[in-house]
Amino acid sequence: MRERARELKAAARRGSHADTAEEERAVLARIAEMSEPDRSMAERVHAIIKASAPDLSPRTWYGMPAYARNGKVVCFFQSAQKFNARYATLGFSDAANLDDGAMWPTAFALKELTPAEEARISALVKKAVGHGEPSPGGNDTPR
Repeated sequence: MRERARELKAAARRGSHADTAEEERAVLARIAEMSEPDRSMAERVHAIIKASAPDLSPRTWYGMPAYARNGKVVCFFQSAQKFNARYATLGFSDAANLDDGAMWPTAFALKELTPAEEARISALVKKAVGHGEPSPGGNDTPR
């Protein structure tokens, strides 16, 4: 929560026209602070998200790398180390267009990234921003 409070204060100082390059530098700095293997995974996830959904803006969110559209976080990376967990997490907020019936996953455990996982992350991110496969029921409009 302290991380989020610092982020909000910094955003207020910058005003409503936050510099995208500055936000990305903050994300890359957070990633650089991570220990391995989280750092390598976060670097790769960052590259995949930027390539899959260039309209998402990198920013920090509760001290974690996150990616937003119109100021609302769509997806984020949590390092295992930060939460003393046995795996890192790629998560999606309610702004993500991942709807699939009455129940769908919004967080994914990451132990390692192989080409198969990288392709799945790319597909999930594209779907989350409305550039992926249509979801059953036709609910494809981004929120």
